[in-house]
Parts: sequence; structure tokens; C-alpha cells
Amino acid sequence: MTKPRARDIGLRFEGTPGPLNAITDVSGITVGATTVIEEAVPGRHKGLCTGVTAILPRGVSGEIEPVWAGIHSFNGNGELTAGHHIADLGWFLGPVMLTNSHGVGMVSHATVGWMIDRYPKVFEDDHMWCLPVVGETYDGVLSDINARAVTEDHARAALDNAKPGPVAEGNTGGGAGMIAYEFKGGTGTASRRVTVAGQTYDLGVLVQANHGSRDGLKISGVPVGQYMREDLVHPRETGSIIVVIATDAPLLPHQLNRLARRGSIGIGRNGTSGGHFSGDIFLAFSTANPQRNPWHAPDVMELRALADAHLDAFYTAAVQATEEAVVNAMIAAEDRIAVKPAGKRVRAIDHARLLDVITEQGRGQ
Repeated sequence: MTKPRARDIGLRFEGTPGPLNAITDVSGITVGATTVIEEAVPGRHKGLCTGVTAILPRGVSGEIEPVWAGIHSFNGNGELTAGHHIADLGWFLGPVMLTNSHGVGMVSHATVGWMIDRYPKVFEDDHMWCLPVVGETYDGVLSDINARAVTEDHARAALDNAKPGPVAEGNTGGGAGMIAYEFKGGTGTASRRVTVAGQTYDLGVLVQANHGSRDGLKISGVPVGQYMREDLVHPRETGSIIVVIATDAPLLPHQLNRLARRGSIGIGRNGTSGGHFSGDIFLAFSTANPQRNPWHAPDVMELRALADAHLDAFYTAAVQATEEAVVNAMIAAEDRIAVKPAGKRVRAIDHARLLDVITEQGRGQ
């Protein structure tokens, strides 16, 4: 069954989305997910609600190709592997994987194996090495994170089932067990169309939202968290968010670093201040300027790039799409029962109540 999205229930956002309003509006990108939900098994785990999300920037092509990229850490209490590589070289190879904090090692291990199997020649003949991009947020409230339940098969299944088209949101993939603004959070996505210099480009965002305290929550500019006080979870902000920003516009690494930083403004629109315990990490990449892998790159590379003066339109698009992607994650989410503290219900945001608060409180703004 298709879950409602923020616009489906009547919420309004700035900007023009692409046809899917998803990261997959950027041509060539595919997304897959494996969701692991199990009731408690004595002696094995206290209950599982976790998973893996895979984003393939170029789908599965015949040759391994890098994408140009930039990275930003707004608050570094979290992890996105290969970050040093991206910061220095301005590109990465292979997929972007999202999972829970204790699943990073296994997902990285699985991704290396998947890459070797997909592209055996370059790994065998060229001494190529693989540094997977793996991001994490903590799902230990709703899942027994110490059980380390995400397996190699789970990660490889997410990679193998990646496809274009609509992206499942809410309690899916790596976002299955996440909490946002003390409501159930998870996976969310959105996109924007950007027209500059006579050309239209797509920019898409996918988030794994596990951040924010209720006090700060704003939706459609209304401080709804101050009025929706039921079922609070945390006394302070303790979660994290990973934001992946993709575009088909020809942007260079220094421009993508700057674009990644604008994701911080996007999450700020929903009210987070980026608390001490939060890992707020942003990755931006461009599918333009395809190149052969670095082991076979030409001596002189020819690249196209938009002038820096055109970046403002992409900054705006990234802010708008990030804001909407977080709300989409919350709107699609479903209630879950916590494993720690056991039995506490973490509720999804009530759509009707949210709309009532926005209508009532928005009149006075």
C-alpha cells in the first residue's frame, strides 16, 4: 500500500519538485532497501527494527565510474565512511549505504564484496581498492542495536534490489528504527527542478532522519512541537541525520562541498539546532561529467561546470528538498514499540492533529 506523503495530506512547500519528488528524479540513480523487523527472540535479541538503504549514483553500469562529490559535517557525533577520501579527492566510487550505528562495519564489508563481484576485472588486474561510503544513525531505542542484526546478506539484498522510480519512506531500510523530533522518523526523500542558463536540472535529497527534539519542531513555518506535547521520548536531542544530496548538474567538488553545507539550513528549517549528541552529516554528489575509473583516467581530463554564480539556485533547491524530505519521513512513518525503555510506544505524527495545529497557530503568524 502506498503511504501518504506530506503534500498528499495538504502540507505546502516552496519550490517545484520533479515528477517523483524523490532522489530518483536524478536520472540514473537507483535506490534499494532491506528492512529487518522481528519480535523479541529470548537469548538472541530483544526485538529488531533496523535495516539498510542503498543509493547507487549510476545504477549498475558496465564499468565502475566515480562521481564528483563534496562532504560536510555540521555536527560530527556520527559517521560517514570514506569522508577523508571525499574531502581530499573530491569523488567516490560505488554506492552510498545507510544503516544503524553498529551495522557500519558489516555493511562496509558487504559492499566491498558486492563491488568485487560486480567489477572483478579491475579489482583483479588493476589492484583497485574499495572504500565504501557508509553512513549511520542510532536506532537503539526501537531496535536491539547490540544484537548487530544487519548481515552481509541484508546489505547485498539492498544493493541488488535497487531500482529507479518511487522510493519507500518511513519505517524502511536504514531508517526503519529511527526517531525524529520525538515522533517516529526514518527514510524520506524529495526533489527540486532547477533552471539556470537555459537548462533544467534535477536535484534530489534522501535523508535518514533520527534527530531533533520536540520543543524545536517546525512544519510549514509553524512551531508545532510547542503544541503537540503528547508521547515525548527524549529530554534532549540525542539522535542524528544523514542527508544525501544528488544532482545531474555539472558541479565540481568545491561547488559540491558548498552545496552539502546548505543541507544544514534545510534541517534547520524544521527546528533542529544540531545538538551535541547529534551527528549531522551531509554528502553531495553530481552524476554529470562521467569519467573512467581513476586507474584508467586520461592524463588530461576535460570537465564542464556551471559558473559559481549559478549556485544560488541549487543552494535554494537543496534547502527546500531537505526540509521536505524530513517531513516526508515523518508523515510516512508508523508507530513502533521501544526495546529500551521496553514497552514505550514511539508514535508517528498524527496527520489530522498536525494539520489542525498548523491551521490554528498559522493564523496568528
